[in-house]
Amino acid sequence: MPELPEVETTRRGIEPHVRGRRIAKIIIRDARLRWPIAENLPRQAEDRRIIGIQRRAKYLLFRLEADATLILHLGMSGSLRLVAAQDPPLAHAHLDIILASGQALRYTDPRRFGSLHWCTGDPAQHHLLASLGPEPLSSAFHADYLYGLSRGRRICAKALLMDSRAVVGIGNIYANEALYRAAIRPMRSAGCIGRNRYARLVQAVKSVLAEAIEAGGTTLRDFTDSTGQPGYFHRRLEVYGRGGAACQRCAGIIRMERLGQRATYYCPGCQF
Repeated sequence: MPELPEVETTRRGIEPHVRGRRIAKIIIRDARLRWPIAENLPRQAEDRRIIGIQRRAKYLLFRLEADATLILHLGMSGSLRLVAAQDPPLAHAHLDIILASGQALRYTDPRRFGSLHWCTGDPAQHHLLASLGPEPLSSAFHADYLYGLSRGRRICAKALLMDSRAVVGIGNIYANEALYRAAIRPMRSAGCIGRNRYARLVQAVKSVLAEAIEAGGTTLRDFTDSTGQPGYFHRRLEVYGRGGAACQRCAGIIRMERLGQRATYYCPGCQF
């Protein structure tokens, strides 16, 4: 599933090519995404200029002139590619945003778990974004914040990192990697972790995400960037997907358990 690094990689790849371009039309081939695309959305967006693209959590925000925004979520298997508008669509290409330049942003999603929404006014007030926590790479995500949020809570450390109301965009892969770097066992109660250890965890989250963005995200199966290239952070994974292998830090054996139906990898020797 595309997480924050994959979405940010997509944003950076397409933003220079679409900023300042006018939307000629939007072609909807299949409106049956996670939420059906509104029938009048293409008509609302057509002939508006794209001012820029922002990212909030795992959402791409196409900021348009006249105070409007297209909010796009890539879902579990979605990708957004820049193609020539006349290129014939392949299977699962559900929509095209045709630009006046003759290029198109083509959204492809085999599982159809993504979504596209129209918003006027402040997109931060949209119901999908209003209750989200801080961005993990921002100054609002720090040790005091995470420590205070965790007090008195029985939720485990990994679940706290993956709660979008606490902090956004940290998916399963990156939660595993950050907890490993911070030497915190994923199932440890969040309320029992001290501030100094949260400081290490915050730094680990920021470094893992920054490195993943630098590497173009992580491709394990589906993800490709806006040019069709895979992400290469999987080459740097230290714990995720390495169940039964030796820990690179202490030579112990990495274990895999399931927490909340998610595969969870950790080293019992150096994570506590």
